[in-house]
Amino acid sequence: MSDERMTASFISPVEDRLAAVEAHMRLQAEDAHPDLAAALLHLIDAGGKRLRPIITILTGELLGAPPDRLLDLSAAVELLHTATLVHDDLIDGALLRRGMPTINAGWTPAATILTGDFIFARAAKLAAATGSVAVMDMFAEALTVIVDGEIRQQFTSKGLADLDDYYHRIYAKTASLFELASGAAAILSPVSSDEREAARRFGLEIGMAFQIMDDVLDFSAAQSRLGKPVGSDLRNGLLTLPALLFHEDNPGDSDIQDLIRRNGHGPGDVDRLVDKIQASDAINQAVEEAERYVQRALTLLDTLPDRPQREGLEDLARYIVTREH
Repeated sequence: MSDERMTASFISPVEDRLAAVEAHMRLQAEDAHPDLAAALLHLIDAGGKRLRPIITILTGELLGAPPDRLLDLSAAVELLHTATLVHDDLIDGALLRRGMPTINAGWTPAATILTGDFIFARAAKLAAATGSVAVMDMFAEALTVIVDGEIRQQFTSKGLADLDDYYHRIYAKTASLFELASGAAAILSPVSSDEREAARRFGLEIGMAFQIMDDVLDFSAAQSRLGKPVGSDLRNGLLTLPALLFHEDNPGDSDIQDLIRRNGHGPGDVDRLVDKIQASDAINQAVEEAERYVQRALTLLDTLPDRPQREGLEDLARYIVTREH
């Protein structure tokens, strides 16, 4: 199945609910300062894959969650993701995202931070609207993990060649939000604790695979698709899975040793290291690791009801390791 057809297979069945989620997100701009409202609408208009609300919708509908509460949760999850992007762009100094100017490209750091905080607050309000204390607890825990992970990345992860640190970092950065998307939808559903756990674990597994594939694409995708330099994490002193696997196979390589010891070096040196990683088997090994996560996710889905939404989740899981951007 082509990438486009596979994408359509899990988006088409939920398109009307996704439109409702976006409308619900837009409502959160009401009564806000005009500039703040414009910023939020700009972020929503920038689009994105919307994978997290798709997971929330498909999981909730598969397991029988009430539609109105599922709408609140889906919008909450996507707004939480949006807020993290606002802060990430400021931290990274990014001026473009998906080809559109970031908030910090035109605003001061203080205004950008406050915009992210406003979106966090609106996301929390929507999570609370589900009426579930367990959902609110999971939402708060996910936000805690995300922020803690960003602090760890800033202070301890740069120049660190450690697989445990890497997996902890990508759980915090990405998988925790996928876990929230499926796990909170299951909490709202009238299912057994085993089914709730399987749904939560499904989100975690595909979230880990998603970030590993992001890190693979950082080396293998064209710069025009990435919207940033190839090997951008390496240029910031961060070793992702392809670089870590290359290091395992080539522990004496002088370029990666220099990166570890000096926490970054000249652009030309990084270009040479990127070329070495691209020419090695490290990228294939990283893809195989992502595929193992997806296979575990598919096995978990086998324990959930056999309904059309399950097929959508299966297709979404497979898409994660075949996408090109």
